Amino acid sequence: MHFSTIISTVAFAAPALAGYVLQEDYMTDFYGHFNFFNQADPTHGFVKYVDEATARDAGLIDATGVKWGVDTVNKDEGGRASIRLESKTVYNKGLVVIDVKHMPFGCGTWPAFWMFGPNWPYQGEIDILEGVHEEEYNAFTLHTSTGCTVGQDTSSFSGSVATQSCDVKAEGQSENAGCSIKSPDTKSYGAGFNDNGGGVYATEWTSDAISIWFFPRGAIPDGVTGDSPDPSTWGTPSAKWASDSCDVDGIFKDLNIIFDTTFCGDWAGNTWSTSTCASKAPTCNEYVRDNPEAFQNAFWSVDALKVYQQGDAPAQEPPVEGSPSTVPEQPVSTQVPVEQPTTSVNASISSAPAEQVPTATAETDPAVAAPVSTPARNGGFNWPGAPQGTGLPSVAPPVPSFDAGNSTGYPTLPTGTGVPIDWNTVPSFPTTIPIVTVSGQGPAPSPAQAEEGGEPSATVKEPISQTVVVTVDAGALGLPTQAPEAPIARMARREREVRRRMVQHNRP
Repeated sequence: MHFSTIISTVAFAAPALAGYVLQEDYMTDFYGHFNFFNQADPTHGFVKYVDEATARDAGLIDATGVKWGVDTVNKDEGGRASIRLESKTVYNKGLVVIDVKHMPFGCGTWPAFWMFGPNWPYQGEIDILEGVHEEEYNAFTLHTSTGCTVGQDTSSFSGSVATQSCDVKAEGQSENAGCSIKSPDTKSYGAGFNDNGGGVYATEWTSDAISIWFFPRGAIPDGVTGDSPDPSTWGTPSAKWASDSCDVDGIFKDLNIIFDTTFCGDWAGNTWSTSTCASKAPTCNEYVRDNPEAFQNAFWSVDALKVYQQGDAPAQEPPVEGSPSTVPEQPVSTQVPVEQPTTSVNASISSAPAEQVPTATAETDPAVAAPVSTPARNGGFNWPGAPQGTGLPSVAPPVPSFDAGNSTGYPTLPTGTGVPIDWNTVPSFPTTIPIVTVSGQGPAPSPAQAEEGGEPSATVKEPISQTVVVTVDAGALGLPTQAPEAPIARMARREREVRRRMVQHNRP
């Protein structure tokens, strides 16, 4: 699993000599701790993720306890309705413990409980509980860029190594296979897991290692979900990636907790013909589409989800969405300096409030259908290759960095910044507003990669020039496609003023 957006951040306090203490108990308001992801599935599943209101109206969320599932009634050509939850809190190290009574299972399903960072795969992904179809064993997997492997010493964990390199582009492995360790326990996944009443998964993330334990029901150590769990008493983990073979501190940052149940897609879809389900339908999508009643078992039931930190700091509640603390704090890139415009530069950029321009998009010229980046912190641009919010204010023309293989996409103009445009003065829609042309060193993504929704993977830097533009559709503003001719002169004057400021800004 990978890809998505980040809403809020709470980092763990620095490790102390004390043991683990509770930071966050999700069961106090389970769904309130999550955002409901309702965009297209990044893993290309035959699924429609729905928002909370839709999920409740459709009966996907059980009114009692913490239990949710998928649509088991309708046949939908666009995909089966399901839920993907993304934590509002972002984590940096700690101990995540979950007690699951029941997990989704069956042909066509691809359920996962996992963690990942905003700049995938460069900030890492930890797959804690994941599999497809009628698998019997859980797959513990890390997905990263370069710099992380399982290592040669396999005596520190009980699972068996399926793939060695965590690099999603590793040679000799399927793309995005990651470094996977197979659980030795048939009670760790699917039918075996559910028939045994589930169990507990505990993930410890420190500078020394990422370790995951699985305890089936009936063999759960005392205190695992208590006030101060002690991993040192739990014995050998099922999976472990030590820092001597994986750059844990350098890679894994700002991870969200994710639950999802998708169907088919990049894994379950591509393995349909070789799975035990192949005789049920010609393709995975056809089976999922035509057999809603087959997904009665595709539900999650959770008894506990707690996150702990080392030290004596009190528990922290998730920040309120929209507050200053909800902006992801990310380190400045150490590879290539990144500069962003100052507030004065933003003042010359025309943009409407976010609620007025829901269909505004950012592009570059020459146009390439590349992914659009998330808005930068403090109203600046998020230049390609730079984590959002990084870079220093500058009065000089901004020079973006394009790190090799970056995944942040092209710059985007945050809505709600700059001088608002009087949209009634725009002569026709859709309208495209040039913002600024910048030059720098970097690899340009190929159109083929962009069209596939993939990430830029060029490794050779070369001179590149881009013009950032914003395109706005009239339909989103509730405006006619033609504006009165009288205001056109005012619009022209405003455009000249914008260009004048841009020229001033771009002077050495």
